[in-house]
Amino acid sequence: MKQGLLSWSPCPHSLFLPTFYPIPFPMTHLTIPTKPIFPIKSALESASETSLTARERRQMRNERRESKPTYNWKEEVEERLIKKPKKKYKSWTEDLNLDYLALLGPQWWVVRVSRVSGHETAERLARALVRNHPEVEFKVYAPAVQVKRILKNGSISVKPKPLFPGCVFLRCVMNKEIHDFIRECEGVGGFIGSKVGNTKKQINKPRPVSTNDMEAIFRQAKEEQKKTDEAFEEEQQGEGTDIKANAASKDVPGTSKSKRRSRKASKTPPSDQPTGRDDKLLLPGSTVRVISGSFAEFSGTLKELDCKRGVATVGFTLFGKETLADLDVSEIVGETE
Repeated sequence: MKQGLLSWSPCPHSLFLPTFYPIPFPMTHLTIPTKPIFPIKSALESASETSLTARERRQMRNERRESKPTYNWKEEVEERLIKKPKKKYKSWTEDLNLDYLALLGPQWWVVRVSRVSGHETAERLARALVRNHPEVEFKVYAPAVQVKRILKNGSISVKPKPLFPGCVFLRCVMNKEIHDFIRECEGVGGFIGSKVGNTKKQINKPRPVSTNDMEAIFRQAKEEQKKTDEAFEEEQQGEGTDIKANAASKDVPGTSKSKRRSRKASKTPPSDQPTGRDDKLLLPGSTVRVISGSFAEFSGTLKELDCKRGVATVGFTLFGKETLADLDVSEIVGETE
């Protein structure tokens, strides 16, 4: 058997050797990143700190801390402590002390007065405060609407109509002395407030009125006064037209005479109705019967008869008691038994 070398080809189907064509590639320079070389300070600092004392090292550490823009929590805590009010521990007896109301400053207080004479009580209270406490600055306000009316004689009457009957508003610095003085005034029933204390002792502590509520009261008083004035003007205009109509009716002839005749006719009594003057039975002590007036159909005893004035005094028995009444002679008639 012969031994020899066999020829090898990458392409088994071809007897020719492959040809390679050069492919152009761009030439790039590759750079290998290198780590930056930082100066080694730790060893130097440690070496320098070993030569410093403890105080100097502490000062350097504090300087480094201050140089850094860090969050300072101490300043925030101090600001909160300044703004936060201190908690007050008070006993139940402090609520009973009315002198603490002076710490609130000038406030509006509500005073209870009579519903009928509230305006007079407010004036009396103001005069009493001026006379007895001239050093106290105060304001007394009784909200009311000035109602105008035209009287029969043509004059105009003005009367106050209270908006809050039974209430008078007082603005001052309240303390126990002023509180007790106002309560002792005539016509004052006390203050509007709330009860404080415990089972041992309780008082009615005044409660101030807020500024918003007082502004609403002032606004309401102005609106009510405006409405009342407008209603009075409308009423006055209506009465002016009525007066003109009456004046026009007077100018018509015959109207006034007919009115006078009707009055005379009404005064003359009818012929069928008996009169007391012509009756011979009207003697003191006799029984009479009332035929007209407020005591009509009542029977009583004639006590006295005045023929000149035409007045008779009659006694009636009402609710078990005798009541005397002066009647016209034409209103009574004698009764026959």
